[in-house]
Amino acid sequence: MSSITISSVVSIIRQSLKGEPQDYTSGSIRKSILLLAIPMTLEMCMESVFAVVDIFFVSHLGKHATSTVGLTESVITIVYSLAIGISMAATAMVARRVGEKDNKAAAKAGMQSILIALLVTILISVPGAIYPEKILQFMGAEKAAIETGQGYTRIIMGGSIVIMLLFLINGIFRGAGDAMMAMKSLWLANICNIILCPLLIRGLGPIPAFGIEGAAMATTIGRGIGVAYQLFHLFNGKRLVKFTLKQLTPDPAIMRSIIKIAWPATLQFLIGSGSWIVLAILVVKTGHSDASAGYQIAIRVVMFFILPAWGLSNAAATLVGQNLGARQPERAMTSVIQTAKYNAIFMATVSILFLAFAPVIIDWFTTDAAVAVHAILAVRIISCGYIFYGIGMVLANAFNGAGDTSTPTIVNLFGFWFFQIPLAYILSVSLQMGPTGVFIAIPVAETANTIAYWWLFKKGAWKLKVV
Repeated sequence: MSSITISSVVSIIRQSLKGEPQDYTSGSIRKSILLLAIPMTLEMCMESVFAVVDIFFVSHLGKHATSTVGLTESVITIVYSLAIGISMAATAMVARRVGEKDNKAAAKAGMQSILIALLVTILISVPGAIYPEKILQFMGAEKAAIETGQGYTRIIMGGSIVIMLLFLINGIFRGAGDAMMAMKSLWLANICNIILCPLLIRGLGPIPAFGIEGAAMATTIGRGIGVAYQLFHLFNGKRLVKFTLKQLTPDPAIMRSIIKIAWPATLQFLIGSGSWIVLAILVVKTGHSDASAGYQIAIRVVMFFILPAWGLSNAAATLVGQNLGARQPERAMTSVIQTAKYNAIFMATVSILFLAFAPVIIDWFTTDAAVAVHAILAVRIISCGYIFYGIGMVLANAFNGAGDTSTPTIVNLFGFWFFQIPLAYILSVSLQMGPTGVFIAIPVAETANTIAYWWLFKKGAWKLKVV
């Protein structure tokens, strides 16, 4: 594609939304990026809506409810981290096998990753459902917030298996280049949540009002429906990756290979999510419920725009995995650089939007002036690092797509735990800047991480990774 015309763009959009099998190891790199990125970005757009819908309805139940949801989400990011970590391993292995034109091996790797995920999730969901009040106490929630929200926490933690499977199976679809199926399943899950959330929170006719617990019920049911849809299409034999009952038999060799990639990938996101938990605690300790509620609203708004960018960066993971499988490392590298350029442009636009219209955006989510002050400040400060964050997430996904999950793990460890958290503590506590200090530490650390990623990416060791 030497030039872009309206007709060519429309043609690519139609192709991407049809979900027909494509060969991403040949032809135009720009077209390959767009074919993958369009459904992947739309997928993450709906995930963004998912997060905003929950906080929109819950925020009208009061600041304690809002704080509880935010603190629970901070903890549930551990599940997200495990899901994303295992899905990264599945994406890398499935993409590599598809690049090698071995679709049966790709399907088997996907099924073995699901078996691993089921075992891991049980260890989290059971204690999470039994001890929700202990979790909120650990997070520093006030007594009123614990009394209000422990039912919400119990349902979300107890139903974490649907979170795990929704992320993981979409990772399998993305690794196969079947981004349209990943988009459809997430859209279905989130549309169900959008419909059920107000119904179960407020009640309607014979449906009772469950309050904050209704939000948790809507989220869990919606994701469950999405997972059922995914499994139906994996087993009906019409997709590139085709599951069979025979693949349910554990294969120790494949499971070891998945775990070898998955554990540093999981640790990578646990490190990141763990640092967010510490930041959330610092905010609630230095600014109490007003600052905590404002911070949680700001994070949801920020994620609304970051997730589409994450969708675009997912294209890099698929392209790297499949092109390395096809023994084309230079094509993989070029794909990453072009994807990073597109993401930087998108994030720069969002940054300008947030800096200019933060009060208008936050006004949609809260009428509490004290909460809004913190939310507006957080959104504006965090958005200052958006361009670097956009580039960094593409580079991180490139390493993960290659199966080199150790490199982003090391970067995250030093960038978040040895730099971001100490910086946030110094600014918020030692220098008595309060929550503002925590907000400042976020873009500073993300920028430092991106610089590290770029240096390591240019060294090129990821091209030699064997999966």
